[in-house]
Amino acid sequence: MAKFIIEKTGPLVGEVSISGAKNAVLPILAATILTDEPCEINDVPLLSDVDVMCRILRCVGAKVDVDEKEHTIVVDAKGINSSEIPYDLVKMMRASIFTMGPLIARTGHANMALPGGCSIGSRPIDLHNKGLRMLGAKITVDEFSVDAYAPKLKGSLVYLDFPSVGATENIMMAASLAEGYTTIENAAEEPEIVDLANFLNKMGAKIKGAGTDSIRIEGVKKLHGTRHAVIPDRIETGTFMVAAAISRGDVLIKNALPDHVRPVIAKLLECGATVNDEVDGLRVRGDINRLVATDIKTLPYPGFPTDMQAPFMSLLTTVRGTSTIIETIFENRLQLAGELSRMGANIRVDGNMAIVPGDKRPLHGANVMATDLRAGAALVLAGLVAEGHTEVSDIYHIERGYENFADKLNSLGANVKRVE
Repeated sequence: MAKFIIEKTGPLVGEVSISGAKNAVLPILAATILTDEPCEINDVPLLSDVDVMCRILRCVGAKVDVDEKEHTIVVDAKGINSSEIPYDLVKMMRASIFTMGPLIARTGHANMALPGGCSIGSRPIDLHNKGLRMLGAKITVDEFSVDAYAPKLKGSLVYLDFPSVGATENIMMAASLAEGYTTIENAAEEPEIVDLANFLNKMGAKIKGAGTDSIRIEGVKKLHGTRHAVIPDRIETGTFMVAAAISRGDVLIKNALPDHVRPVIAKLLECGATVNDEVDGLRVRGDINRLVATDIKTLPYPGFPTDMQAPFMSLLTTVRGTSTIIETIFENRLQLAGELSRMGANIRVDGNMAIVPGDKRPLHGANVMATDLRAGAALVLAGLVAEGHTEVSDIYHIERGYENFADKLNSLGANVKRVE
């Protein structure tokens, strides 16, 4: 098992470029199943989750060519010859569920084990199943797997009880080839939804309203190949914004889209950091004012993103005053508090709320474990300012979602080593 060893460093200074969005590229890759013509995806981040999705596509018969140097993937799904995805792939990544809608739409059938991923809380696929059933799919779920069958999907009104990003994307992909009109009410509004809709529309789909809570899809008979560049990763953007603040540094974050990180900008400003929208990107400084406490409550987009809650928890252990974090999306996403306590933090967790005392107790190095993707990144950030050295294990979680994380931090002056 690989791990990161982090030594305390001074302020991070310099420039860093943000990679393509993990949460955008995975459903886009799954959507290539919908056409028998080649699709070229550009600005692809080199992540383990992307590799797993490519393996899944190959497993169902697609031809996948990856150009790591150019960050490009070409998928030719003309030869799709299977609708079953084996457990050994599904267990590695929850995003494997994104292939269910496209497989049903393209082949009339999908069979897979229940998906795995980070242990951040219960993430049932009920809303995926509900939406696909409304389009006419017959779905059987047991303790271990899900099996879906639909000779022909038909458009319908789908109301989501919760604005699930994954369910919105799965239904949107399936509805693109369904007969008639589909309307998704209480749809997720994340930028990744818009990026997927733009990709599908380039393929010939007819989707309107992506980015709002009501998406309307007119089904078409056939989709064609296309070329598409993935949006920058807003969570990686936010993570490096926090890295600049926690280190009291001065970092220019290039290839960032400010509109995608407005809640993060707002909370950093509340803490006393400065954030400027410059020609080349976002410049974040934590070295001008003394940083102070703030309160956070995670919400669906455009609220404060649950994926940024963990990096902010690390930051808030280093500021003046006491902060409150309320997690409303995933019930197990406060596990980071226990790991930060090994580093000297005194965080009290009560249900879905964490009380985070500030800088009265400076962090110190310790051996800690990445319990999930974002918590792992947060521990690395904490290690940058902790006295001594910090070892973060189980970094495969981190490498699922951050491309060259250590190298990018080191380019800003950090001292992070990856060792086996």
